[in-house]
Amino acid sequence: MSNPFGLIYGGAIEANEPGKVNIRPVRYAVDGIEAAANLFLPADYSEKNKKKYPAVTVAHPNGGCKEQVAGLYAQRLAELGFITLACDARYQGESGGEPRLRDYPANRIGDVSGMVDYLSQLPKVDFSRIGALGICGGGGYTLACAQTDKRIKAVATLSMFNSGRVRRNGFHDADKEGAQKRLRQAAVARAKELRGEVEYIGFLPPDKTDEELRAQMLTLPENTLYRDGIEYYGLTHKHPNATGSYTAESFMKLIAFDVEDRMDLIDQPLLMICGEKADTLYMSVDAFVKAVNADDKELYTIPNASHIRTYWVEEYVCAAVNKLGAFFGKKLK
Repeated sequence: MSNPFGLIYGGAIEANEPGKVNIRPVRYAVDGIEAAANLFLPADYSEKNKKKYPAVTVAHPNGGCKEQVAGLYAQRLAELGFITLACDARYQGESGGEPRLRDYPANRIGDVSGMVDYLSQLPKVDFSRIGALGICGGGGYTLACAQTDKRIKAVATLSMFNSGRVRRNGFHDADKEGAQKRLRQAAVARAKELRGEVEYIGFLPPDKTDEELRAQMLTLPENTLYRDGIEYYGLTHKHPNATGSYTAESFMKLIAFDVEDRMDLIDQPLLMICGEKADTLYMSVDAFVKAVNADDKELYTIPNASHIRTYWVEEYVCAAVNKLGAFFGKKLK
């Protein structure tokens, strides 16, 4: 991997230079488990002056890692003057936790609060101006965190994915009848795990060549989540810490989770961004409607964008960053 920080996106930081955005790999504990994160510092950052900065947490998508889209948006927001933190979820990426790739909603929600904990203890961060951004599954978990963690003063999502609803009902709620079957499969996987055999499932076909992945993509409709997901995670932005997999027993926790259940608890300023052509758009719309106590809220759709194209296509990234910069700039001032 050519980037010294392992970053996989266009325009990624190659070296820390004075007068430019800098990156610091950091480690800290969340509930006794080590979290690995990248801290991005604005170009005018200095330990010597008295200036304090607004800060933003950035939670990565399901199956992703901090070096991909979360890092891209963290870096771009740092370019706008925010201290940002992109963290690998515990049990995933470079963070600690066993078994690997466990995906419990409570853990992911705790990861967001853990980022707030870390930022709030930095001398250069203004504790009263911390915001949160979550991408894809990280968006759902960030919304869930903001429901009860009022240290988060403004919350935003990009291409939000409601993990529990999809695991329970199927994509587009097309398999509600299958929930009991999935729970029974999770119970079997849990029993195996207790015997030392960890079972994994995921959207990215394992151990396939680039040619096989491209062939798999061609069997799926264009601009759809799973086709674009194979392209992004398997080909264009491949990273060893982003396997697209998780433990099969995670369904025991995931199926009982739904970020929509407590959207009424969000009263902070809320911005939800999604692609106009995203096949996940319904998740953002439904959650947004239920945020009845967020008087200051906006649902913003990026023209022509699909779900994962907001991760890396410059036109769509610029549109999202401009919106996020204006939102956090105003709400965290």
